[in-house]
Amino acid sequence: MNDDLRPSRPDDADVVHLPGPVDALSGAATSAHDLHAADGAEELAELIPELKPMFHGAAPFLARFLPESAATHAGLNQNFCDLHAFLKYLHEHSWFGYLHAVLGDQSAYVLLYEGRTVTAAAASATGEQALGELLNLYEQGASLSAHPLSQNYAHVLSGIGSRAWKFNLTEDFTGLHARPTGAIFYVRGEIVATMPATLPYEGAFPAPLRPQTLILPRSLAGWAHHHYALTLRGKDALNAITDVHQGFRMQHGTGGLAFLRALGDKNTPAEYAMRSDVALHDLEPMIQDFLKTGCIKEA
Repeated sequence: MNDDLRPSRPDDADVVHLPGPVDALSGAATSAHDLHAADGAEELAELIPELKPMFHGAAPFLARFLPESAATHAGLNQNFCDLHAFLKYLHEHSWFGYLHAVLGDQSAYVLLYEGRTVTAAAASATGEQALGELLNLYEQGASLSAHPLSQNYAHVLSGIGSRAWKFNLTEDFTGLHARPTGAIFYVRGEIVATMPATLPYEGAFPAPLRPQTLILPRSLAGWAHHHYALTLRGKDALNAITDVHQGFRMQHGTGGLAFLRALGDKNTPAEYAMRSDVALHDLEPMIQDFLKTGCIKEA
């Protein structure tokens, strides 16, 4: 992020739009008028829920601000649960929450929004590399748990990466404001929760308007970063007047046609997944079939 795009610290005179009563389970703020009428810290505390950190004293920023949440799935292990199949299940159900993998003293954390992996953290990595670390730990025998969150809380946390930015409260700010005295969860300029988790300095983690999907690094999903060229059969599959097209459409549908067309336009599967918001694990079997049936070849 360029310096001129970084949020700046607000003046003391800035008007802070505070919310009314909040449903602690949903993370939803109501009208601001009730909170403006609140008189004193005790009334304010009653209106805004205080979340408890799940991982007290965790070093990674993401882990530090994950709230307590009872696991819907716990003790998952590669011996009986295919992680890619589980991620596909969460994607199909537009799940909101976080995954935690632990193996000995090693841990990795991945946040999901609408069933998509959107940010991740491990001891020495964030983003795609941390997502890869979680998969590596799982393959080595790590135990995995899944903890649900409200859509609002997941959105707030989706902007947490490897660094904090200068804080500027605007009427549409969504994200986390971290301070030495605690953290504040904001959605569209309103406080939806607080948490007694801190940074040694003041900073902000602005959330993107719509969180982007993490893509596995090349070391774990090399196929997704390759370029593929259409063969004559692949070109026929895109030509509506051919028999090949009819068969291809019946098997792969319009989604398969769009993907094949994107490959022909020199997009990698990873690039297509990012732009079309399709899960990468849904594209891998199509790539394998396209190669097997001779519609594409590695460029």
